[in-house]
This record gives sequence, C-alpha cells and structure tokens, in this order.
Amino acid sequence: MPTSSPPPPPSSPPTTTDGLLSAARRNLREIAHGLSHPSHPPSPLLADAPKRWQRLMPYVVVLALAAVFVPVTIAVLRDQYGLAGGVAGALAVAQAAPLLMLAHRPLQAWWIIFPADVLGAFVTLGHPVKEYGIWPWPPPTLIGYLFLLLALALRETRRTLVSVWLVTGAASLALHLISPERSNGSAPLLFILGAVVLVIGAAVRERGVAQRRLAEQETISEAERAQRTLLEERTRIARELHDVVAHHMSVITVQADSAPYRLGGLPDEVREEFDSIAASARESLGEMRRLLMVLRSEGTEAERTPQPGLDRVQQLVEATVRAGLPAELSLPAGLTGLPQTVDLSAYRIVQEALANVVRHAPGARTRVSVGSDGAHLTVLVVNGPPERTGSSLAPLETTGTGHGLVGMRERVRLTGGTLDTGPLPDGGFRVAARLPLPPAAPPGSAGAASAPAAPPPRPEDS
Repeated sequence: MPTSSPPPPPSSPPTTTDGLLSAARRNLREIAHGLSHPSHPPSPLLADAPKRWQRLMPYVVVLALAAVFVPVTIAVLRDQYGLAGGVAGALAVAQAAPLLMLAHRPLQAWWIIFPADVLGAFVTLGHPVKEYGIWPWPPPTLIGYLFLLLALALRETRRTLVSVWLVTGAASLALHLISPERSNGSAPLLFILGAVVLVIGAAVRERGVAQRRLAEQETISEAERAQRTLLEERTRIARELHDVVAHHMSVITVQADSAPYRLGGLPDEVREEFDSIAASARESLGEMRRLLMVLRSEGTEAERTPQPGLDRVQQLVEATVRAGLPAELSLPAGLTGLPQTVDLSAYRIVQEALANVVRHAPGARTRVSVGSDGAHLTVLVVNGPPERTGSSLAPLETTGTGHGLVGMRERVRLTGGTLDTGPLPDGGFRVAARLPLPPAAPPGSAGAASAPAAPPPRPEDS
C-alpha cells in the first residue's frame, strides 16, 4: 500500500528585509549594466550636425585637451609631488591620453581615467608634497576629470551619470579617510564640482533630445496633415462624382423601364431582361445612397444645387473680377457634350486656381483659357505677379494649406489626365491641366442614338 508523502511545509511570506535586499540587488545590477554598457552607439558627438566644421569640432577639442593635459600633468607630478620622470609620464598618459576618446567613447575613457586617478593618489601618497600641493586629486587631474564628466553628461543616461557621481564620491571619501591629514579639500571639491558639471551637461543633452523629438513630431504632424488633406479632397470629389454617376444610373433606369413601351413587339425574354436591368440600376442607386451617407461628414447637409460645369466658368470669372482681380476668359462657344466628370473637374480646377490667386497674389492679372482639340480638354490659368501698390492688396495668406493643389491633382488623376503647376520667372504662377476626352461616336451608331433624358437627381434623392 503506497504511503502518501507529507505535505510540504508552508513557505514563509517574504519579509520587508527580503524586499529591500531584492531591490538593492536589482539596482546594483542596473548600475553595473549602466557603467559597463554605453547608452549610445560609438558615433562621434555632433555627428549629425549640418556643417563640416561642427562635426570636426569634438575632435579638435579632445586633441587640444590631450595636448595640454599630458605635459601639464607630467610637470605637476614631477615638480610638485617629486615623482620620477618615468612614473610621472606613465601616470600622465593613463590619466590624460584617454581624453582623446571623449568624442565618441566617453564611458570607456572613464574606465581608464578613473582607476588611473585613484592609482595616482596612492602613488603620490608616499611622496612628500611641496607647499600648496593638493591631494588626492592634483589640479590637472581634477580639471581633466571634470571634462570627462561633461562628456559623459552629454551622452549617457541619468542613471549612469548618478552611478559615476556616486562612485567618484565614494572613492574621494575613501581616500580622505585613508589619510585625512593629507587631504586638503580636493576630495569634496571634486564631488561638488562633479555634481554641477553633470547637472549642466545633462540639462544640455535633455534639451537637445527634446528639440530633436519636437522636430520629429512636427515632421510627423506635417505628414499627417498632408494625408488628411488628401483624404478630405478625395472624399469631396467622391461626393461630387456620386451625383454624376447617379444621373447616369437614373437614365439607365428610365430607359430600361420605358423600353417595353417605346419598342413594340418585344419578346418576353427581352422584357424580362429590361426589367432585370432596371432592378439592378435601382439597387445600385440604393447602394450609392448608402455610400454617400458614409462619405458625408457629420453635420454636413446634402447639396441641393446641381454640379457645376464649364457653362458656369463665365459666372465664376465675373465674380472674381468683382472681387478686385483683373481676369479674362477664353472659352470656345461650341464646347459642349463633354463627359460630366471632365466637365466638373475642369470647373473645379479653374475655381481652385482663381481662389489661390485671390489668396496669394491679390491684384495679379489673370487669364483663364479653356480649349479642346477633340482628344483632350486643356485648362490653363496663368497669373502675373501680385500688385505691390497699396496696403489693401496685401496677400490674404502667406502660407497655404495645400488643399487647392491636392484637389487639382486628385481630379486630374481621376480623369487620367496630366497637371503642370509651378511659378513663372516673372513672379506669377501657372496651372495647366490636360484632361482626356472619349472618342466621338460615329454617326448612326447606337451610342449616338438619342435617349430620353432624365433630370439629374438631387443628392438626397439618389
């Protein structure tokens, strides 16, 4: 008969001491990781600066620091502390030569300079110091270490800087306790000045990071605004095209419904086919009505006026002239029978171009030309430089939102045409659109046959 094992004793709940020890171990691991792993790639300071002299500046600074501190440290250690020339030279190279690494690897330089400074304090401890000698940090060592802390503050994280500062303070305190009669103020001085330098450098670094993030956010916001503008224009064009398509679908429905009455003697199969066409057209109109409800923004009312075309360009130019803009129009008299999409797009292009002239070049002489070669419809709006006489002719806007040009491009892209816009040498602006036209139907073909026309439905009825 198997015997059951006794249940394990209940584990004791963690105490406050265990929690403190766990937090201390975790913080020590993070401090050790921060001191041993740089928080930045080994790229030079100011590597992204736009000018060459700015990118070279860190190298010039570290070369100057090394060139100054190596001989000065040798002279101080030899003359003030009585070290032999070879020992003084070795310590000076260990303490000052790694300053060359401040431009791209300051944390690695700290791992060389800090132990060398501590070693130098122990070496000088066994030699008599002349008058005005400072221990444990001689003046060149102290000043060079402050430059090192500044380089760290410009590159490393806040946790790493605090860790470096605490390690420096602990070393200063330990050296002071080893020989308090020898310590004459440089130990706490490095601790205090190091804190000031780290705070200043960290503030400069964080300000640069904030400015860089702000510039990135502005770039993202600009891209989002451009995308929103594009979507708004596409939605507006889609709402307008809804009326055009709804008109054609209404014509199809009327033709399919009236065909059995207009054409006598149709077989039953043909009548059923016409009924099916009419039913499909009505269903399509219903689907388009639901699509329009999705495209229409909240709070917007359905437009009750028919969509404009080139027949209203004359009124548009006259209204622009009344607004104080000298404009003239060239429009052929026999330009009729255009597809509604091309007709609407041409009108909107002229409207947007004239609106841009009013906003950005008040008083500029403007010419609107519309023509056709049978295969393409050409729309050209050219304005001269704005008038500079009189304060009343100041531009209404100095920077545009881009809605006008975006709308023109989308309308031209919809029709498969081309758009050319840009400034002119004399200070004016040119908008040229070329919209393709469908080939003309040959006489007597089914496409040229007359069909009963139906008035275009209002958007709220389609």
